[in-house]
Amino acid sequence: MPDGSIIDRYQAYRTRRFLENDEKYSTMLPKWRTLGRRRALVVTVGAGLTIYVLCGLAVALAGPVWALPILPVTLVFISAWTMLQIVSSRQGDAPRAALDEWEIARRNSARSIGLTVTQFAGLVPTFVLIVAATAESVSPDLAYACGVWMLAAVLLGGMLPAMLLAWNHPDPEDDVI
Repeated sequence: MPDGSIIDRYQAYRTRRFLENDEKYSTMLPKWRTLGRRRALVVTVGAGLTIYVLCGLAVALAGPVWALPILPVTLVFISAWTMLQIVSSRQGDAPRAALDEWEIARRNSARSIGLTVTQFAGLVPTFVLIVAATAESVSPDLAYACGVWMLAAVLLGGMLPAMLLAWNHPDPEDDVI
């Protein structure tokens, strides 16, 4: 029989994989690891999510043509998000065994905020759809808009821990003496 439960083995695998990837990506994008650049990436990701919400609103009010800006925004958004994950060393979703006590406390606090934001932001499109469903017919544009809003809520909640940690983490100190 293998040692430990399936959860223990999975966590060990996850930690091992995280540390391997951390070593692989630790030298990428060195000029983007400063506080100012990390904050610029956080703002870019936040702007992408805001545009998602605004496009959903525009679709609901003015028609499906307003869904088109989501495509180029998604390309910028995914690029910025990937860069943010690399330069912040994926601290927002790092396994417990790969972090020290201070990092665990910061990560858990950021995750708690992310969960709260997801729950609150997800309620808005859900209630809009529930109320709209009481009408005789729900516009497909409104249903699409609610889907986009819910997607933005879930993405925000999932990305918020890394965004908060990247925004607040001080610049790495130079190792050169």
